[in-house]
Amino acid sequence: MIEVSELSFRYPKAPAPTLKSLSFDVAPGQILGFVGPSGAGKSTTQRVLTGQLAAADGTVNILDRRVAEWGRELYRYIGVAFELPTHFLRLTGRENLQFFQSIYGVSDKRWKALLEELGLGDAADQRVGSYSKGMMTRLGLVRALLHDPKVLFLDEPGGGLDPASVARVEDIIRRERDAGKTIFLTTHDMLSVDRLCDRVAFLIDGAIAVVDEPGRLKRQHGRAELSVTFGVADAPQVESFPLEGLAGNPRFQEVLRTQALHTMHTQEASLSEIFRKLTGSSLV
Repeated sequence: MIEVSELSFRYPKAPAPTLKSLSFDVAPGQILGFVGPSGAGKSTTQRVLTGQLAAADGTVNILDRRVAEWGRELYRYIGVAFELPTHFLRLTGRENLQFFQSIYGVSDKRWKALLEELGLGDAADQRVGSYSKGMMTRLGLVRALLHDPKVLFLDEPGGGLDPASVARVEDIIRRERDAGKTIFLTTHDMLSVDRLCDRVAFLIDGAIAVVDEPGRLKRQHGRAELSVTFGVADAPQVESFPLEGLAGNPRFQEVLRTQALHTMHTQEASLSEIFRKLTGSSLV
């Protein structure tokens, strides 16, 4: 699991801290979406959590042990998929994975199955320099998973992917979560957060504005109403009805009995709207 308490970090000679007293945790079998605009501190947080940046204030524990105490052994227990993955471009996809397989001393059965699942089986023997960005992103995910880590750090895992590939990637992420993995996911994509994450943290200017379940945030910040579109197709009417007592609402019952219905939607807020409301900023 991941436990972070009062984490602050300042780059040398920087006028202000990049991270300001961050506190959150991610339990086994849980996905935390870490969301914020460019420059908010998402990548810095990930680098501190994965041991790439030291000299941070506060406490950061991975699997019940301080990151600073792990040393290189940490990398046997975590998997990291970067937004801009680095591969050996003159090697094939297979050769890239065989290299990391030799480091971890693991079987090739896992990564071969993942290559096929992610649509890279036919490209396994092509040089990675010929891969598209989306193919490199998928190869990076396979590399992050090949040693079956307990904790996953995923940075924009759907970046540069077509919808079908996004669906396959998200299926794999859910499967890892269901297998008990702890997953820290940084992204700009609120739709992906809504589909995948058990909890979400909104990061702005190096500080966390809120950490909560996406569904609860939408209920708290939405309107408890049902919007109904009905009537003739070329001149539809729209009415909203309070959810409380909806079953016994006479006007709602009248619309159901007498009108042609087109759409009905609850008026919950989107996560993007909630982010703007709580932070005063947009995800750009």
